[in-house]
Amino acid sequence: MKTLKIASLFAMSLLLAFSVSAQKDKSKRPSPPAQVSQEVGGTKITIDYSRPSKRGREIFGGLEDYGKVWRTGANESTWIEVSSDVKVEGKPLAAGKYGLFTIPGEDEWTIIFNKKWDGWGAYEYKEEDDVLRVKVKPASADGVVEMFTIDIDNNGDVSLAWDQTQVTFSIK
Repeated sequence: MKTLKIASLFAMSLLLAFSVSAQKDKSKRPSPPAQVSQEVGGTKITIDYSRPSKRGREIFGGLEDYGKVWRTGANESTWIEVSSDVKVEGKPLAAGKYGLFTIPGEDEWTIIFNKKWDGWGAYEYKEEDDVLRVKVKPASADGVVEMFTIDIDNNGDVSLAWDQTQVTFSIK
């Protein structure tokens, strides 16, 4: 009887360990994780996000409503980290790690840097935790971008592209 209990406990432990390790492999998610990093003028900029796919859906104004806070990706909240004080679209942002949220609009997007960087989606987003908001104009992407993509160029221009929309903001 004691041997059976020990064997059962051992089997349950193995099952739990397997389940936990399977959950940690985020690359198998429908919206896999990605990270981009670039050094600009001695400042390291890193953005960690997940990449949802279009899959035939209307994205902005459809899946993602205009005028509502978006997590800027999928799954966990997207975060951005800057290693030193910077200016985003000419406005100061202190070195640190921030949640990167956006409010999509047909004619204007709001880019939001928020104190809360480690949540799930935008469910825990609170406007009072915003550190900085800047407004930028969306543009048409070069063709249809199937998977949401964030890029940082050598000049510190950060580009968000998905479906037929591209939004760029500068970090100097």
